[in-house]
Amino acid sequence: MHSVSPFEEAVFEPSPQLMFPSPDGNQYNLPGMGDMSHFSPHHSPDDSIGAPLIPQQSSYPSLFRSSVEIPRFFVAYRWWEDEATTVLWAFDVQEIKRVIRYGLFRDGSLPRTALQSRNATTIDTFLLTLVEPHERLFLANLSHVQKVEEILRRTSVTSSPLMAWSWFPSLQDSELDPRAIAVAIDSESHLHFNRISFEEWVRYSLGYSAAAVEWFFQQHTAFYIHLLNYLHSFPEEVGRYVEVEQHLRTRSPFAHRALVRCLLHVQAEGSSDMPLAPAPGFDFIAGPIQRLFKNSPPSLKSILKVLSVLGARFRRTYVHTPEMNWNKAFDTDATFIEDLLASTSALDFGRTLTTFDESTFAELNEQSIVTNNSAVKGILVQWDSLSMAVWECCSALPDLTPYILECLEALFMIRNYHSLTAILNGIQKYSISTLSSGTTSGTTSTVTIEQILPPESTYLLDSFENYAAYRQQFHEAPGIPFLLPHIRDFKQNGELALHQMFQDMQASIS
Repeated sequence: MHSVSPFEEAVFEPSPQLMFPSPDGNQYNLPGMGDMSHFSPHHSPDDSIGAPLIPQQSSYPSLFRSSVEIPRFFVAYRWWEDEATTVLWAFDVQEIKRVIRYGLFRDGSLPRTALQSRNATTIDTFLLTLVEPHERLFLANLSHVQKVEEILRRTSVTSSPLMAWSWFPSLQDSELDPRAIAVAIDSESHLHFNRISFEEWVRYSLGYSAAAVEWFFQQHTAFYIHLLNYLHSFPEEVGRYVEVEQHLRTRSPFAHRALVRCLLHVQAEGSSDMPLAPAPGFDFIAGPIQRLFKNSPPSLKSILKVLSVLGARFRRTYVHTPEMNWNKAFDTDATFIEDLLASTSALDFGRTLTTFDESTFAELNEQSIVTNNSAVKGILVQWDSLSMAVWECCSALPDLTPYILECLEALFMIRNYHSLTAILNGIQKYSISTLSSGTTSGTTSTVTIEQILPPESTYLLDSFENYAAYRQQFHEAPGIPFLLPHIRDFKQNGELALHQMFQDMQASIS
């Protein structure tokens, strides 16, 4: 007679049915292990000897509803939808590309319908701007409809292939501590987050459908099912995942919610102290984007340019990072690009930057640098932020780079070395990101960096001997300083160096 092992007794021990609320407030009834209607009937008596039966459920509760994972968003008039139609009937190819990429309209066929109604010459002109020279030969063989489809293909966002949840609970992880398991789960959640384009995040934030976001939620429900089946099979592992839950609280709120739901199902007692991550889970992204649309002037052309720049920041903040911060609100401050677009000339923009810098440096004195107080730290952070804003702008909207280069001339004339060097540094970052493969000779290969910076201004960024060339320029034509070299000069040569800098700066401002 077959004797039942303690392990099998644990597997077959009935667990009570649990009721828990779904995100929409409904109650989902998950069957306990004692409900035999959910066991597979496809086992012979011999098959079941010595092996636990695995529950076979045909459906599970969906743990997430996309509509409740973002703040409620209501505007009386979605002005951008009407303006999208206007842009699609205009002649600016770059603006048309941005309208198609972001798709901020309910009718997904709108771009196709509008472009198919344009005349052949216009469509040919649009398409020529999107293809490489060697591809132009093949365009003549395309019909009008095919050309429109080619435009849509080349201007639409390329969605990442759908990828199933691929982290699984395993006995092989028995040597890992609970924190390491939590980190692995969070990394998988972050991986799925990264599959969603910024354009889809914008659409989702404004209430439009976003298939990639729905897939993200579905895969976190899949994680719940994987873990539920695992803990049913290996109930002795429940204690380990109770500890994992504690480490997951500060990580992915969606993975954490799935884990808590699972533990609530398999462990009726001792689960009351498990907090569920608060909904809406994507408030940190959707909230700032929604406020951007509510607070910005009603101009789709401008806001799509701003969004393009913010897209570069989004990827740098949330995608190109080894560990996701699920609580870090998306920074939608777009002062640089907004002021740039609003300026009437390079000199006008230079004066806008200088007015702000003068007010900032007015709070600075020698004692500030001696004590390295918040005013000094704020100026250094602001310099770095301006540099990054320039990189974001040039990366997202390279057609604005020539205008930014004109602004360098204006800042040099105004003698605003603070903003001048920050912008130079940002353009330098951008030029490095455009490098291409160079020549290869024997075992030596090179890469080529596009020369974007004007040669006559690069000496200001030459760090040789603590930016000696810049400091000489500042001494001969003082203005608003590039502060970092002067701080180093003070550390090397004492307060006399500071006294000279402030004397020169105050003489230039007064």
